[in-house]
Amino acid sequence: MSKLLGVPLKKPAEVDIEKPLNNLIQSTYSGASAEAKESYKAAVQQFARQRNSAIWKFFEKYESSLEIVYAYYDQISALETKIPVNELQIPFKWKDAFDKGSIFGGRISLTHTSLSYEKVCVLFNIAALQSHVAAMQPMDSDEGLKLAIKLFQQSAGIFQYLKGAVPAAVPSEPTPDLNQDTLTVLQALMVSQAQEVFVMKAIKENMKENIIAKLCCQCEEFYADVLRAMQKESVRNLWEKEWIPTIAGKQAGFHALTQLYQSLSCRAAKKIGEEISRLRNAVDLFKAAQTRSGNPTYLDEYFNKAKRNLAESVKDNDLIYNEMIPDVTTLQSTGKAQLAKPLAMSSPMAKDFDDVFKGLVPVELHRAMQASDMRKNEIVNTEIMKLRDATQTLNVVLASLNLPAAVETTDGGSCVPPSLIEKANEVREKGGIDALNAYLKELPELLNRNREILDETERMLDEERDSDNQLRSQFKEKWTRISSDKLTEMFRTNAKKYREVINNAVAADKIVRERFEKNQKGIELLSLPIDQLQQAMPASGGSVDPNCASVQKLKQLMESVETIKAERDVIESELKSTTFDMKNEFLEALRKDGAIDEPALSLKRIGETLQPLQQQIKESIERQQTLVSDIQIAHSEFVSETGTSSTSRDTLCQELATAYDSFIILLGNLKEGTKFYNDLTELLVVFQNKISDFCFARKTEKEELLKDLTTESSRQAAGPTPTLPSHYASTSGSGSDLPSSSPPSTAPSGNVPYPQAVQGMPMPYGATANVPYPSYVPPPMPQGFNPYATLPYPGSYQYPGFPQGPPPGHYGTYPGSFASQQQGGYPNQKPPGW
Repeated sequence: MSKLLGVPLKKPAEVDIEKPLNNLIQSTYSGASAEAKESYKAAVQQFARQRNSAIWKFFEKYESSLEIVYAYYDQISALETKIPVNELQIPFKWKDAFDKGSIFGGRISLTHTSLSYEKVCVLFNIAALQSHVAAMQPMDSDEGLKLAIKLFQQSAGIFQYLKGAVPAAVPSEPTPDLNQDTLTVLQALMVSQAQEVFVMKAIKENMKENIIAKLCCQCEEFYADVLRAMQKESVRNLWEKEWIPTIAGKQAGFHALTQLYQSLSCRAAKKIGEEISRLRNAVDLFKAAQTRSGNPTYLDEYFNKAKRNLAESVKDNDLIYNEMIPDVTTLQSTGKAQLAKPLAMSSPMAKDFDDVFKGLVPVELHRAMQASDMRKNEIVNTEIMKLRDATQTLNVVLASLNLPAAVETTDGGSCVPPSLIEKANEVREKGGIDALNAYLKELPELLNRNREILDETERMLDEERDSDNQLRSQFKEKWTRISSDKLTEMFRTNAKKYREVINNAVAADKIVRERFEKNQKGIELLSLPIDQLQQAMPASGGSVDPNCASVQKLKQLMESVETIKAERDVIESELKSTTFDMKNEFLEALRKDGAIDEPALSLKRIGETLQPLQQQIKESIERQQTLVSDIQIAHSEFVSETGTSSTSRDTLCQELATAYDSFIILLGNLKEGTKFYNDLTELLVVFQNKISDFCFARKTEKEELLKDLTTESSRQAAGPTPTLPSHYASTSGSGSDLPSSSPPSTAPSGNVPYPQAVQGMPMPYGATANVPYPSYVPPPMPQGFNPYATLPYPGSYQYPGFPQGPPPGHYGTYPGSFASQQQGGYPNQKPPGW
């Protein structure tokens, strides 16, 4: 038997996968703990080492290398389910397996920022490595024969799988080795070689001659199919120079072996005439096999046996049998026995696969849990805002009536009312006017930082676009890659949305500053020590009888006010601490249905969990309506009974009460504004990193395309490749026993051995091979609880166009969740198109 063929390997390029993969994982799983994030970084480092080891193990053609490359493929497959792969910006570069390079040293290659592309290239090399390991096995041992058969069939199964996987992974024209016609040839070649090893095994085990003949007949047909497929116009120039002669020789050789072993069956049955006819045909075919293969000793052992048997049988027939010698074309076919076939890929491929990313959950589950948490936070915020709005309304009513200060003045003297003393103490404890001034000074700095990051991000996009346009203008239609304007459309949209967010925040800053200036005088007074505040207070106009019925009633109602506020604090605390784990329910849905209906599952659980608290909120608001009515009636009775009229002291007390409420709101506004800008910085840095990775991938792709254009030009100048000689035709079919002089038919093909377009660009999230430009919908911003109803910052909006921000537990929450116009904030409207 002649040597078995191994498929050439694709040559990979080293690439930094740590930075972009870390960026993507940290963005996707931003809510993870610091310890978990460190473990993710370690896993990424291990994955990078695994790739560096695997891609060069392909070139160590030993059985031990297979487990290493199997494990890398399994890791890619596992990682695909745990990250949004279409957002990964790693410029994977692989060179064509069959291209030998031009005189200038260029090689056809393709750079593509897709994990699926990396996966199919790795699979191609696994199949190629299997073919080499199989071909190197000792064919004189049972173990070697069995392993070779298994590996050739597994290799055929991979090439068969790649025919369906490559179009989805590489929407543009792939390198020639991943062309559909190429993969068809390689699959057929691997099956043919597996069948050949089955023939070797049958001969070694001395199976019956007619069985061996059937196996050889099938093998001859397999090689004839391979030979025809190799001569298609789209692939005929790819192959190693010895491949077509070798396969043509094998096709003729196995036709000869079919006749030889069938002749042995005829000899045993005393069919001398048929035996001689088959032996004559076998001798001619062995000669053709040696001529075609260019190997004068190919199948010499069987050739000599055929010649010996022919001489003996002719002599015996002349002396004894005198049988007619039939024409070989009239003989009955020996029949075929196919044992070789492609084996389906196993999953996992490695025996002891250990997922280094086992700490990551499936990305679909993660997104469902993220969406569920946001849905819960949104409902919780709504309920808390109902409480906050009600409490704010209550405070406005009390301030307008100068309560509780009006009844506290009955304690006599010119001292500050106790309620105002408490409020002044709280203002000073929280930093007073100085704290507000510090925050107000910091906000512009934070705003400028975010503007600078966004400006730099847009500059990188502009620079990349200008470079692409310049080269497109230079190379015209030869510059076949996707234009930057089309590819960055969603990036531009997101940048525009970020710009709108910043502009909205600027408007919110203005609202906060106006509120501050309006109440600055009262806040300054509350920030003074008590003795200075007392000096600023006008003297009391007189005391009111503390035993007056109206006074007593108002004091009781003030106690009810404090009670209802305390109850709301408890309800609010319980709402904030409400948690439930949807992981098991989502996993069960994913296992059972293959998808997660997050809204239906989440709303059901949220309703069950929050319904008791929602009922308490409803009852609290209804009680307040009655309480406010009672307070207003009691205050009217108080005025009528005491004859108290508004004084400058009362006016100041009302102003200070309003200033206190404004201070609390402003302090919350400014804290949340500061946190908002810091959180926005985190988001913009993630966005900038993605743009940076994208621009790097585009730069790499640009350089590769420029190199390919140069290589293509040099090859066109070198002239055409010689065509395949016509004598490489099948020896089977149409009854012919000798090589046909007519050339095989070749189907014209529009395919060329160069990519029509280098697909090096990231596909937006949600894209498919058929629709590469859908709406880009990365994970949204987190929705945390907004502590104050009056926050005007645009964190209230759901940003479906932005990556996941910092976890609420680490940075707090976004401001402005439910700001209202009455409270000085923005109307709760989303920007157009959001």
